Amino acid sequence: MKQKELEMLLQKVGPHPRPSPELEQYSTPAIIAAEVLFLAHGLGDIEGRKVVDAGCGTGILAIGAKLLGASDVVAVDVDEVALEAAMRNASALGVDICLLTMDFALFPEMCDTVVMNPPFGAQKGNLHADVEFLDHAAGIANVIYSFHKAETRDYMLRRLDGLGRKVTHELRFKFPIPHMFDFHRSEVQQVDVVLLRISR
Repeated sequence: MKQKELEMLLQKVGPHPRPSPELEQYSTPAIIAAEVLFLAHGLGDIEGRKVVDAGCGTGILAIGAKLLGASDVVAVDVDEVALEAAMRNASALGVDICLLTMDFALFPEMCDTVVMNPPFGAQKGNLHADVEFLDHAAGIANVIYSFHKAETRDYMLRRLDGLGRKVTHELRFKFPIPHMFDFHRSEVQQVDVVLLRISR
């Protein structure tokens, strides 16, 4: 499968029907998901691997990992509505993934790779959620692919250094955040985001 083919398939992943501002449920665009997953595939982190999608939302990263040959994919989210949407999306694209309703911080299994677009940790009641996701992923995975607001990059690198982890690859993106909630001031806001590939 080529990257463009994967992107076209991932464009079929449906959105969250009732996203929560507190959980910062912003979807990963298909074009970005495909690029990141192809990087991971090319580096040997997907095919034949156990992959966990942390805070999976409607499942775009989990589904993409399975399409690229992951042996086992576990999609974890606290939101049952998101997981119901992920189940529908996986079924529509003909892939078999495991869906778990739970706080990722309590996920106990080891895995080869974590892929995640965690909450940015900017909303009241969900502050520093990005750090909590990263800390837990560092404890269970050999390799992590994680999206973060670009402005937090330096802090994340220092934290990862303290966890005995290193960043091997970085990609920069502009995430289009559509007008979804009352506090949004524009139709689409472009947010600078960095993708970190993290290894031991």
